[in-house]
Amino acid sequence: MPSPVPRRGISGSCVRTGSPQRSPGHETNGEGDLVTGPESTPSATDRVALVTGGNRGIGFEIARQLGAAGLRVALGCRRPADAADRVTALRDAGTEATAVELDVIAPGSPGRAVATVMEVYGRLDVLVNNAGIAIDAWPSHRPSEPDLDRVRTTIETNLFGAWACVGAAVPAMRANRYGRIVNLSSTMASIELTDDPRSPAYRVSKSALNMLTVVVAEDLRADGILVNAASPGYTRSDMSPKATRPVEDGADTPVWLATLPNDGPTGGFFYEREPLPW
Repeated sequence: MPSPVPRRGISGSCVRTGSPQRSPGHETNGEGDLVTGPESTPSATDRVALVTGGNRGIGFEIARQLGAAGLRVALGCRRPADAADRVTALRDAGTEATAVELDVIAPGSPGRAVATVMEVYGRLDVLVNNAGIAIDAWPSHRPSEPDLDRVRTTIETNLFGAWACVGAAVPAMRANRYGRIVNLSSTMASIELTDDPRSPAYRVSKSALNMLTVVVAEDLRADGILVNAASPGYTRSDMSPKATRPVEDGADTPVWLATLPNDGPTGGFFYEREPLPW
């Protein structure tokens, strides 16, 4: 995957902080006053996070940092046996962790993964949509000469896969009136910052993921569930082996968004904990 274009500032950034922000576990009566709901904000050690593509790269580092913050972590991956060493590493570091089978584009798989998390932990508080692909490197794929099969495959994983996971996870979050959803996007998804034709399918899929972030955030505004997108930057990983940005830095903003307080932003797009222009 090519490196993102340089940032030009955040003049076009959009951050939604709620109108008004409602704390999970509370709702309003007919007069607009807050009334006590069934559950308060869970402590870090009570919270459970599902990280898709969590057995390697940025996904695993996000899981590691969430575990270090006290959360229990489920690594979503196609073959849980492949994540056995990762689960062991997390447990050795003091994190309660497991691996669950999850293929984001397989019908029914996101629902089964969430059901497994609920069976193991009894709750789900955080979803990090990290799983994604980039398969249209320049110059083999040009936007003016599209390989639509490649485009469909990219969108199916990067957009539809994330959307399916959101749909599977939200009922568990709504039940506790608390949730955090983080979609791993990219600086390359920014329309304002784009002046490069490379990786068109990847860019389009991540731009669509940003819109998904906004509409889901608006849909869940009253449910105590904050939804945001994060660019990890051009971070060294299996997808970007030539990058120099440490994976620890790439995971920082997603982890920050996954652990936001109740009055944190929702419907935003962030890099290094600062808003990015759309």
